[in-house]
Amino acid sequence: MEKKPHLEGFVVLDDIRGLLLKSSATLHALYKGHLALETIEKYVFESYALLDASSEIKIYLPSLAERFSKDRLKALLKSTNPETYGALDVLFVCVHNSGRSQMAAGFMSKLGGDKVIVRSAGSAPRESISPTVIEVMSELGIDITDEFPKPLTDEVVRASDAVITMGCGDACPVYPGKRYEDWVLEDPAGQGIESVRVIRDEIKKRVETLLNELLA
Repeated sequence: MEKKPHLEGFVVLDDIRGLLLKSSATLHALYKGHLALETIEKYVFESYALLDASSEIKIYLPSLAERFSKDRLKALLKSTNPETYGALDVLFVCVHNSGRSQMAAGFMSKLGGDKVIVRSAGSAPRESISPTVIEVMSELGIDITDEFPKPLTDEVVRASDAVITMGCGDACPVYPGKRYEDWVLEDPAGQGIESVRVIRDEIKKRVETLLNELLA
């Protein structure tokens, strides 16, 4: 298959390439009139490459790349035209995006509903969310089994009204006019379920406080 100039640098197998081009066409239909097909293809192939670099599980990557790209493109549109988007954007970041940031995003999505657009990311994402984290969240009726660790990208930071870090340090770019907080929380990785429940409950309290302040 002939390589298009704007996709140079993305080396993928032909069957994967076909799936990514199909995803690009699907997203172009969604964002037609706002983003060019070439831009969407670039984001889809780049998203696949970012996920491929951080995950050992390859079978689902094309579909995850489409979901990741859709979220990034939505953030791109808001960052370039913020006055057309009314909802608050909140981004939670931790190193691996497999524990603390996923719990915080789960609580914010549940409590904020359609008033808040919630994203999470990691400065060095793992291949999957901690099973213990999934279990303790399910105890409170929050299902995060469909979520997956995602790399931190510039456009989601630009689109966010509040950026909450949980141990990524200076990995997050800083832009004026945004609210930044660093929550000092224990990493649930490798801890027993009782300890993870304590971390979960502390995150819930902080999310409730943050949401009340943002909506006020």
